[in-house]
Amino acid sequence: MSEKSTPLLAVLQLLRKYNLKSTEDILRKEASLGDVECESLDLPEVELASILTAHHTESDPFTYELAYDGLKKFIENSLDLYKYELSTLLYPVFVHMYLLLILYDHVEHAVSFLEKFGIEQEDYYQEDLKKLSIVKHKDQIKGNELAEIYSTNKFTVQLSRDASSQLKRYLHEQKNSSVIINIINNHIQIEVHDGPGRTQAQVRATAGGVLGEPMKSENRTKVYYGLLKEPDIQVLPAPVEDEEEVEETPDKPKKKKAKKDNLFMKKPKSDPNAPPNDRIPLPDLKEIDKVEKGKALREASKRVQLGPDSLPSICFYTLLNSGHTAISCDICDDSTLLAVGFNNSNIKVWTLTPIKLRGMKSAEKLQDIDREAGDVLVRMMEEKDRDTCRNLFGHSGPVYKVAFDPFKTMLLSCSEDTTVRLWSLQCWTCLVVYRGHVWPVWDVRWSPHGHYFASSGHDRTARLWATDHHLPLRIFIGHYSDVDCIQFHPNSNYIATGSSDRTVRLWDCLTGSQVRIMTGHKSTIFTLAFSVCGRWIASGGSGGDMMVWDLSTGGPAASLPPAHTAPIHALAFSRDGTVLSSGSLDCTIKLWDFTAITDESPIEETLNNPIPKEDKYLLQSFATKSSPVKGLHFTRRNLLLAVGTYESSA
Repeated sequence: MSEKSTPLLAVLQLLRKYNLKSTEDILRKEASLGDVECESLDLPEVELASILTAHHTESDPFTYELAYDGLKKFIENSLDLYKYELSTLLYPVFVHMYLLLILYDHVEHAVSFLEKFGIEQEDYYQEDLKKLSIVKHKDQIKGNELAEIYSTNKFTVQLSRDASSQLKRYLHEQKNSSVIINIINNHIQIEVHDGPGRTQAQVRATAGGVLGEPMKSENRTKVYYGLLKEPDIQVLPAPVEDEEEVEETPDKPKKKKAKKDNLFMKKPKSDPNAPPNDRIPLPDLKEIDKVEKGKALREASKRVQLGPDSLPSICFYTLLNSGHTAISCDICDDSTLLAVGFNNSNIKVWTLTPIKLRGMKSAEKLQDIDREAGDVLVRMMEEKDRDTCRNLFGHSGPVYKVAFDPFKTMLLSCSEDTTVRLWSLQCWTCLVVYRGHVWPVWDVRWSPHGHYFASSGHDRTARLWATDHHLPLRIFIGHYSDVDCIQFHPNSNYIATGSSDRTVRLWDCLTGSQVRIMTGHKSTIFTLAFSVCGRWIASGGSGGDMMVWDLSTGGPAASLPPAHTAPIHALAFSRDGTVLSSGSLDCTIKLWDFTAITDESPIEETLNNPIPKEDKYLLQSFATKSSPVKGLHFTRRNLLLAVGTYESSA
């Protein structure tokens, strides 16, 4: 009964689906099946189809090995023009053959099949195969994360028209090919493209995703990757200059201001790729924020231009006696504050300047303050209560990420306790607890324009929030595994996410839809960084691999040579966008020539011979003695600040 039961139950489920009650009852009586066995009719749709279309051939376990071996030999003997594209079929066919053998209770055959052909699969799939090898019974398919992903979704394979016709010819000529044909029909999405077959390097550049490559249609939506016009930039410097400069010489700042206006008015002239300014409602700038923006502009005018011949200086902040307890860190935009999240649920905020952090006056003293006064925020602070460090308590689990808002008034943190907390940097207390995720929250980031923030977590979702709403505005669903990192686009219209499913995705904040899916990483993605111009995004993985993506096409612009030997946890672009820095747990910081990476002129040369160009990307490598790098930040004048914890060899 055991071998026949699966197709029989599948037929019963189909009859129940179409409400053919009397036929179902007759079949149940004939097969002498009780109600208890029929209660367990819960096969996924795709599984149901594969069982019913292929029961005869697929119930014979010996056909699998023969069919797979035949397909492998056919691909190996194909011309190089087709071989590399066709080889991407081997992994999904292999996985579904294993799952079907389990489904038909041929456990011994399944185990020997996995042992024989598993080691031949690509190195980046080996971790997935270990997780799949745990499945030894058909009832375990439902509880296994990967087995469920493969049985309910289609694996996408891109083939050229010629390679596709070669495959069809082979399948029609072979005797044992019905197993493969059924797997391709039910579980694999073959997308045929015109033009020549891709080379080994081109295939490898986009391979690695849990479900193969993205469909072409998924990256066709227009992305407004340009920067928003900044209306305040032209007006702001004047009052700020007057305030900050010495009062006795009021004429000088005016002259300076005129120069700066010219310098910054050129930048935001209509960018054809920018979204309309009102596409997403952004908050109006308060007076304090305008002052802060004015300061930023003046600092920017003193910025050092970086490049291969002018590398940045690096200032490294080492956290002592924190060993493995410091998990996350962030430095605020004007580089005056450092926040660190610890695994004992504590958050510490340090000042990086001689100006100490002031506490707030008691409730009785606050009653005497005139609330309408212009300097009310200064008057609220206690003169005597000054310290270089402040503690924030509230989380009940490790703090996985901390993030300063663009105007240095608030701090966000996320934790294993499934919450995101908003802290005030004036009263040093928690203002709001945002509950929405049901599992640990791995990352949280502010929008560059404030007000909005985004979070991502173990529940495979990313969420967009506004500080004045306790529920998320958007929930982005599409990843097949943990969403490990998240990043806002410089124009606040898009959010990028990196996941354990080895894909980077771009989401539109306005519509909530996915507009880009980028595959090519061979390991979990831990960190993301947008370029200053907004067109490129860099990502770093747990295998020390780095990639740069072009948002206009959704394709990889460059796969950087694997220079790190441990997970990359920090990426930062210099303020002028010419240098990309990466920090890793291998205790090194590396500087990359981003201008060379995105240089589009010698495309033909790169396709034919990519190695020489990649050698030029790495500008310099800096090693710490024994401090894994947790965070990187460029100041407004292009000094690189790095943060790490000293871990003794003991």
